[in-house]
Amino acid sequence: MTTIPRKPSAIQRVSELSEYDYDLPKDLIAQVPLRQRADARLMLVDRHRQEIEHRHVRDLPEILRAGDCLVVNNTKVVPARLLGHRSETSGRWEGLFLEADQRGNWRLLCKTRGKLGPGEAITLDERDGNATLELRLVMKEPGGVWVARPQSDESTWTLLDRFGHVPLPCYIRRGASNPADCQRYQTVYAQVPGSAAAPTAGLHFTPELLERLEHEGVTRANVTLHVGLDTFRPIAVESLAEHEMHSEFGTIDEATVAQLATCRAAGHRIVAVGTTSVRVLETAAAEGALTAWSGHTRLFIRPPYEFRGVDALLTNFHLPRSTLLVLVRTFGGDALIRRAYDEAIEQQYRFYSYGDAMLII
Repeated sequence: MTTIPRKPSAIQRVSELSEYDYDLPKDLIAQVPLRQRADARLMLVDRHRQEIEHRHVRDLPEILRAGDCLVVNNTKVVPARLLGHRSETSGRWEGLFLEADQRGNWRLLCKTRGKLGPGEAITLDERDGNATLELRLVMKEPGGVWVARPQSDESTWTLLDRFGHVPLPCYIRRGASNPADCQRYQTVYAQVPGSAAAPTAGLHFTPELLERLEHEGVTRANVTLHVGLDTFRPIAVESLAEHEMHSEFGTIDEATVAQLATCRAAGHRIVAVGTTSVRVLETAAAEGALTAWSGHTRLFIRPPYEFRGVDALLTNFHLPRSTLLVLVRTFGGDALIRRAYDEAIEQQYRFYSYGDAMLII
């Protein structure tokens, strides 16, 4: 008797990393932001109609409905890119600040030639060149993250303001920032310092656009998620079930929960601005109903998944083989979002952090 092998199910296929790969021409990776934030193109993806439409972010007041609530991530990007040298050998060193603990220790990604060891000193140069700061490496954690102790009594944010640089992703000018990035790689509503990367969907908003949305009856709510390690680290295992997410700190308060409950009860939509807002909302709704929450989340949204806290999603176009792309395809429907990415490439949309956007309704 011959056994005919069964084809893998759709869920099995989309649980494999190779299913989240695609080819992107390098000239579609945006290297600079548009002069006007809201002039970015907006791909409108309708899940019910299975249709795709091409608009602009400035059209959002015409697309969203009165009563809808935009949920934005009010995290503030800190100057997290650190440049310096190994104190003993003078070898070049580069680091990325991820977070600080209550004792003042920093968690970092480090890049240098050779092998670093506990107790080693790193010298950072102040941006204006007038002073230096010594970091003492304490220990290396699983996943390649170093714990380091700055040899200073100044606060973490003061030190980063003096010694840090805008943490542009490596695909933007190889991470080399210019003065304009200090303002453009930051949302206009950023309030709470702590992110090592911008929540990029929010970069498209201007005060004028937010005012127009408010005039049309679209409300806004704040959550916080400090963007950390998984933004920079690709998935390294073929089975998505084996990928270990690193934790990121987030919070949603009781007033916001009440605001969103009122929105839903009135038949309106919760529109998450960015995948970071999605992770806060879905973490807070893990038990079914949305509740106030504060802490670290390791939530990895992948198929199969039932969304509880989000009705629509505004997001940028993401890197292949990334947790963000997995989230977006899980939310929008695998076949439809595959088609959307193919069409974005064909229509020459601008990709990644400084690129264009997609609204999935």
